[in-house]
Amino acid sequence: MTDLVLRTALGNYGHTKPLKDGTVASKTFSMEHVEVSPVVSIFRRMVRGLEFDVAEMALSTYLCARAHAKPFTGIPVFLTRAFYHGGLVFNARSGMTSPKDLEGRRVGLRSYTLTPGVWTRGMLQTEYGVDLEAVTWVLSGDEHVAEFVPPSNVVSSPNSDLGEMLLSGEIDAAIGAGPVDSPDVQPLFPEPDQADAAWHRKTGIYPISHMVVVKDAQLEANPGLECELFEAFKMAKAQYIGRLHSGDHPSQADQALLKMAEVVGEDPIPYGFQSSLKTLEAFIRFNVEQGVIPETVDPEELFPDSTLSLFQ
Repeated sequence: MTDLVLRTALGNYGHTKPLKDGTVASKTFSMEHVEVSPVVSIFRRMVRGLEFDVAEMALSTYLCARAHAKPFTGIPVFLTRAFYHGGLVFNARSGMTSPKDLEGRRVGLRSYTLTPGVWTRGMLQTEYGVDLEAVTWVLSGDEHVAEFVPPSNVVSSPNSDLGEMLLSGEIDAAIGAGPVDSPDVQPLFPEPDQADAAWHRKTGIYPISHMVVVKDAQLEANPGLECELFEAFKMAKAQYIGRLHSGDHPSQADQALLKMAEVVGEDPIPYGFQSSLKTLEAFIRFNVEQGVIPETVDPEELFPDSTLSLFQ
């Protein structure tokens, strides 16, 4: 075993478990896994303190961090994906009946650069014609990238609880509020699963949530490390996908991925650049249009050249 030990922070998923328990190991490096909960704390610690050699990171955080020259680089390992019709809820007392009714309203979310927020806003704009500049975005937290300056229609709240903000009327709707125990809080899309599937069929987009980044200093000191890492993640995922489709004691998370596979195909967590190109192009466009990053970037520039032809 090589002397290269990579300090690594990843969420606990079926497809990362083989890396964490040593079932999948590399001949060129070992991983010192650091458990961080909640997973979103990894992003902040990596962006602000470069605490890890290999880390999970939200895709929008990576784009924003890259725009501010943070010294780490992504590899096309996309650990989590999701659709977002179901994450948008509203206070029924507000009188809203359609997505267009969000215009002129206050919509809460944890941060402006939040990946589910970027995807949801992009979907609202392109699919439902919502003027995003006509919405006031109300933040219950701050940004992972401290240097980021949000657009002028973004304000911060002293309240960190989106549910409370909804019930008090401080906001009319919210993205990612989680369960709110009140009949006043309703989903804006009553049948979100059907809406998700229809949007996927129409656009071909399968939204990426979290990816993997590697500290630039390690990439520079260890040529080829990016490809070795990709192969390790690929092997770990292959083990999990095989078990997932064998029906071997599926957990709630397994069931969610099997449900996703019914929409997107047999592999609900595809890795690799080429299969995700359309999704990456759309997301970059959304980030530019929403003011998360200052200018467009070619998707190829987000990853080392050596990883662009790697797949699954």
